[in-house]
Amino acid sequence: MKNFDLNNLDFNNAGAWPTPVKTFFCVILAGLILFFGWYLFVSNQQDELESLARTEESLKRDFETEQAKAVNLEPLKEQLAEMEAMLQQMLRQLPSRTEMPDLIVDISQTALAAGIQNELFQPQPEIRKEFYAEKPISLRMVGSYHQFGNFVSGVASLPRVVIMTMHDISLKPREAKDGQPAGGLVLEGTVKTYRYLDEEETAEAEAEAEAAAAATSGAAAAQGAR
Repeated sequence: MKNFDLNNLDFNNAGAWPTPVKTFFCVILAGLILFFGWYLFVSNQQDELESLARTEESLKRDFETEQAKAVNLEPLKEQLAEMEAMLQQMLRQLPSRTEMPDLIVDISQTALAAGIQNELFQPQPEIRKEFYAEKPISLRMVGSYHQFGNFVSGVASLPRVVIMTMHDISLKPREAKDGQPAGGLVLEGTVKTYRYLDEEETAEAEAEAEAAAAATSGAAAAQGAR
């Protein structure tokens, strides 16, 4: 190939250029077209492809998680049924509606048998929950540590299972008051005991809950319409 000087090329008459020069510039021009074509189109497509690949991985993980849940669904259902049966069995060990009045008397008598003085022992209205009811009892008892221990032991020994929880309880030395000498301890507050709801009461509780939910929803809708 003959030597040529690029400075002497006439860009207004490219057709007269030597063939090697024209080939060289065609190759350069094609390379520039491919580069800018890749930069303007392929690069954006590559970013989109990477985004879709990340989405695919996320969907795969979600699918594997849901598939694992589906595989374990039946054993979980069986386990839930067993737990519900155990719960019902435990609830049946609690006093029933007809047994609750006698139970309250038994608790009061157990306190007296332990030597405790009941200055206040007042059952409050029953509070129904989803599948059980709680009976608050306001009390004020006077006794010693030993007597209170015997009381707790006596309640635990009652024939029927008794669950008692204490709320806002205070225990402090007794002060002289109204001519009564000081001495002993004063236990004051509220205890709650529990019973199970029978099928009729459970149905009533569910109906009341549905009615309350409907009333709340209706009130919210009316408020939104204003």
